[in-house]
Amino acid sequence: MKVVLDTNVLVSGLIFGGTPGRILTAWSDGRFTLVASPEILDEYRRVGQVLAGDREPLVRALDALLAMVAVHATVVSAPALVSRVCEDPDDGKFLAAALAGGATVVVTGDKHLLRVSGWRSIKVLKPRQFVDQEMDA
Repeated sequence: MKVVLDTNVLVSGLIFGGTPGRILTAWSDGRFTLVASPEILDEYRRVGQVLAGDREPLVRALDALLAMVAVHATVVSAPALVSRVCEDPDDGKFLAAALAGGATVVVTGDKHLLRVSGWRSIKVLKPRQFVDQEMDA
């Protein structure tokens, strides 16, 4: 299964663990293929750096995770969507990456993305839904 993780899921998994952390572990265990685009990778880094601040252990963990993502994720060129699908135009990059990479699921806590679940047969699920419906199925 190919999956796009929204920035809030990846960064929350790294910093706080919990359900997003379980999702990152499942990816590192090879239970699904992570799909991302250069734009998504940039956002992962930018948001992660802001949240990590000057806490050196978090900075090191973020750098290690992003290095793993760069090497082990499927990074696709994802042209911007022709028309706006989400209320927040910045969210389109996650759907564009899903389309370009053949991902069937986007995992997010973002309400704008959640509202467009089913667009082009892409399921948009909250982290708990993803774990319950896709990982534990």
